[in-house]
Amino acid sequence: MALKHKLYALACLLLCTMMTACTISYRFNGASINYDLVHTISIDNFPIQSAYVYPPLGITFNERLLDIYMQQTRLNVIDTGGDMDISGEIIEYSQRNKAVQADGLASMVTLTVRVNVRFVNNTNHSEDFEQQFSASADYDSTQQLIDVQDELISEIVDDLVDQIFNATVARW
Repeated sequence: MALKHKLYALACLLLCTMMTACTISYRFNGASINYDLVHTISIDNFPIQSAYVYPPLGITFNERLLDIYMQQTRLNVIDTGGDMDISGEIIEYSQRNKAVQADGLASMVTLTVRVNVRFVNNTNHSEDFEQQFSASADYDSTQQLIDVQDELISEIVDDLVDQIFNATVARW
């Protein structure tokens, strides 16, 4: 009887060891690119064409847009004439009062950035589009925009870049 229990315990121990030693690992970045056809991408700088201009927005947006394609795809980034081409402009940078308190003053303010994007897939023009993407972030009205602007811009740009990436190469 004792031998049977020892064998059972040993079998359980081996099974547990095997289950913890064998793991399945995969990387999913959402890109659905046919790398047999598409090898390059060109991404133009997006100029700021909104009425209100915050210069670091353009730099931050352009760098992060380029970074996501370099980090999450195998596409070679070239200056012009890529198999895929992304261009556009930043068309809105605005703030508006969001929530009103009992005294009639705003308690929250929303900062919004909107970009116009033109996407051309030179290997499959049925995927071409021109579309506007928008993202926003809220901040407390007791704060000055200048004090929270960089943090909000970082959050908004990340959201915009994800939207554009999903619309162009993830298509979901």
